[in-house]
Amino acid sequence: MPQRHALFRYTAGALAARVGDEMSGPAVLLLGTAATGSVATGAALLAGLTATAALGGPLVGVALDRTARPGRLLAAALVGYAAGLAAVALALGRVPLPLVVGTALAIGLLGPALSGGWTAQLPRVVPAEGLARASALDAMTFGGASLLGPGAAGLAAVLLGAPGAVAGAVALIALAVPVAWALPGRSTAAARTPLAADLRAGARAVLGNAPLRRVTAATVVSIAGSGMFVVCLPGLGDRFLGGQAHGALLLSLMAVCSLAANLVLTRAVPSLSPDTMVLVCVLVQAVGMGAASLAGSAVALVAAAALVGAAEGPQLTALFRVRHREAPERLRAQVFTTGASLKISAFALGAAAAGPLAEHSLTACLATAALLQIGAATALLRR
Repeated sequence: MPQRHALFRYTAGALAARVGDEMSGPAVLLLGTAATGSVATGAALLAGLTATAALGGPLVGVALDRTARPGRLLAAALVGYAAGLAAVALALGRVPLPLVVGTALAIGLLGPALSGGWTAQLPRVVPAEGLARASALDAMTFGGASLLGPGAAGLAAVLLGAPGAVAGAVALIALAVPVAWALPGRSTAAARTPLAADLRAGARAVLGNAPLRRVTAATVVSIAGSGMFVVCLPGLGDRFLGGQAHGALLLSLMAVCSLAANLVLTRAVPSLSPDTMVLVCVLVQAVGMGAASLAGSAVALVAAAALVGAAEGPQLTALFRVRHREAPERLRAQVFTTGASLKISAFALGAAAAGPLAEHSLTACLATAALLQIGAATALLRR
């Protein structure tokens, strides 16, 4: 029973932090546009929140790995992220814009703490035999956050204005702070080694371990394809569903399907190895994105989007299981935060590349997204 309560607290804290994180992007986008009348300002702030994730991931991870109480450091990172968001909201329109964007860039360094930093603590919350189901539950918090966060930001902006949306994100992240602070520490103190040596060891842990290297490469390529697919959704909505906003609603459908698939995994862990599960999921996503490129009706489009969403959740669960299995204990947080930062950057690159391609041809963009999923599968099959 105590373990069940510990997992419940962990999940509640992770969900609050991740919903706040998912709110923060749309909130600063709306804030920048509302405060200056320029969409470019909002876009610059949003880019700032994600651009430094690739640098921040390894640094946050090595810091968590080097402390005996990683939960307390995680709590400090959450405080820093929330305080940074509040500073952006207060400074916008009062100080020069480059300084505000610089603040967003600094906040972005801490972003991987809200994703990989949390997940790396899970083996100290549940016993080894419960880790597979706990990983599925943990992955569900990402699906729940992607479903709730943007909608909550939009609703808060309508009711309270754009600053209210930022305040809501800050409040949710703050709610997670005491949960992070209370996370279990290490039973033995971490060895003291030079920072550069730890960073090199973390890179070797990801690149030198064949299963970790394969799933990392595959999921990074896969999420780049997901970024392209997401950019296509408004255009597909305009073509088949009566408006671009309706296309954006497909994101909610995908999140629901992702949650439903992971809910099944919490009840019955499949006999497939997690490595094979990642392979199956990227192939299903390839089929879904390919079907979307060929869709001739609203029903076909909805079915394709549902298929893509249903594969996203189990893919994330399987990825977590591989990382938990393969990551050395003293480098676990670095493995998770580095992987998270790479995925954030890959999604952004995929979305950026999709913009001009989708304007030219939605079909070509969707076909490219499907090909990236096939490329991800190829990465998993390489030895």
